[in-house]
Amino acid sequence: MRWIVDAMNVIGSRPDGWWRDRHRAMTILVERLERWRPDGDSVTVVFERPPEPPIVSATVDVTHAPRAAPNSADDEIVRLVQNDDRPADITVVTSDRVLSKRVRAAGATVHPAERLRDLID
Repeated sequence: MRWIVDAMNVIGSRPDGWWRDRHRAMTILVERLERWRPDGDSVTVVFERPPEPPIVSATVDVTHAPRAAPNSADDEIVRLVQNDDRPADITVVTSDRVLSKRVRAAGATVHPAERLRDLID
């Protein structure tokens, strides 16, 4: 199974002050995904822009949209699903209704961001 995580959607699912230190919130998300990764599943986390400084992980694929713009991470997530040979094996983590509709149309399933936060927190 492959998980693709809409990073800022998951981070923003709780008003825990993440906006005061966006990079720290991004780093914490990746660290928690590393610990959570079920059964060795593949996990990709998608940001709108490259984290600065970079966030490196040995077990989670940290990626970003080619260009930072509104909905660019969503477009990158859809591209990843569409370009995969087995989209039915992909679960996209998001609570964004439009993105959910797009990835379902491409063959993936959707897991709500809040539920992932419950699992990893």
